Amino acid sequence: MAAEIRAELSAEVKALTASGVQPGLAVVLVGHNPASEVYVRGKVKSCEELGIYSEKHTPPETATTEELLAVVEDLNRRDEIDGILVQLPLPAQVDAKKVLLAVDPAKDVDGFHPMNVGYLSTQRPGLVPCTPAGVIEILKRSRIAIAGQEAVVVGRSDIVGKPVAMLLLNSNATVTVCHSKTRDLPGVCRRADILVAAIGRAGMVTRDYVKPGATVIDVGINKVTDWAEFERYFAGNKKREETFLAKGSTLVGDVHPEVGEIAGAITPVPGGVGPLTIAMLMANTVKAARMRRGARVVELAR
Repeated sequence: MAAEIRAELSAEVKALTASGVQPGLAVVLVGHNPASEVYVRGKVKSCEELGIYSEKHTPPETATTEELLAVVEDLNRRDEIDGILVQLPLPAQVDAKKVLLAVDPAKDVDGFHPMNVGYLSTQRPGLVPCTPAGVIEILKRSRIAIAGQEAVVVGRSDIVGKPVAMLLLNSNATVTVCHSKTRDLPGVCRRADILVAAIGRAGMVTRDYVKPGATVIDVGINKVTDWAEFERYFAGNKKREETFLAKGSTLVGDVHPEVGEIAGAITPVPGGVGPLTIAMLMANTVKAARMRRGARVVELAR
């Protein structure tokens, strides 16, 4: 699915570039967080493959809030930059909310700015958070009905839980959002035709949470390094065992692998929602390029 989206975007970028507009993405990466560096390399590589202009800004680990605000303000002013992504987490001395709020909403390709959150909640055109947008793409491209279905979202974060619930509601699902205070969480989840797990707890959603035949979207990605914990999830899985013994770790989602035995459809971890997240970041960058320049460019890109 991610490859399909990239192919569609590649054609759109070529049309935009031919019209004199090359979409541009700037990534701000503070310090040397190894995981963040891997994520950013993937984003820059995707830009190169699609013909999107990209640049990486790397302030030092000691950067202050004021210094990062200056970087963001400069990128806000530059017309050739359509999207600005501030890679999280930021160092402890930085006011992350203040920095994210400074990003021009028209260039907010993460979809985190309150203005874009408001556009999403009122079904107006705007930039939607990438992971929730990827969840909806998975459902639509798998031809899984959303309208009229009962959807349950486990997790209420501003980054995934709340926006994916809003997207499902906007697609005419009946939506329940669960969290740590939800009574009888397994029972509520068992009502779901579509169950989205985004809680950050390895293997928490077991078969007791899932109605047979339900569609399960596993947004979680958790690293397992303990052998006993590995066996809880993957006992008897020789391929996973080989990987674990070679690397000393493996990944598991928020959904226990046993759920795959009863679900009608389920996303894998890794290789499920993750690739869609980067694809939707690219889609947001192209969308921002179109929206910032108005209807003329939209028509040229069609």
